[in-house]
Amino acid sequence: MAERTVTVASKVGLHARPAAVFVKKASELSVPVTLAKDGSEPVSAKSMLQVMSLDVRHGDRVVVAAEGDGAADAVEELARLLETDLDA
Repeated sequence: MAERTVTVASKVGLHARPAAVFVKKASELSVPVTLAKDGSEPVSAKSMLQVMSLDVRHGDRVVVAAEGDGAADAVEELARLLETDLDA
């Protein structure tokens, strides 16, 4: 399993547009991917509802994890997205 802790850069966190961009990219990946906020259980990064339920805000640290062939690449790709202000 590959995982990485990331600080969310989007000014509104993972709400509305940034969450949609993140979930869309996660859904395109062939490996199972999860997202977790400190103190919460991991959720599917491919589910808009589950990602929004984490209530991730600007500056929050989250853990992106993936399993299977290509997991490390998937985690890095999603981490780069989270480290970018997707509202800009």
